[in-house]
Amino acid sequence: MSESASAASPADKKRGFFGRIALFIRQVIDELRKVVWPTGNELWTYFLVVVFFILAIMVFTGVLDYAFNRAVMWIFT
Repeated sequence: MSESASAASPADKKRGFFGRIALFIRQVIDELRKVVWPTGNELWTYFLVVVFFILAIMVFTGVLDYAFNRAVMWIFT
């Protein structure tokens, strides 16, 4: 066990239930401040990339479905 982990343990044990919740919320807020949020232009670009990728997957799946349907109909009829 590292020294920093053992040093933090007694302080954490002294915190009550609500103190630990408050510490967690403060830590979440501190981490959210570190986030690099995308600009509006970047967000729009990401949105379009996702939409076109989903459309491409839909078309690919539809083509495969049609091909397998034709193959099954050809084999069994």
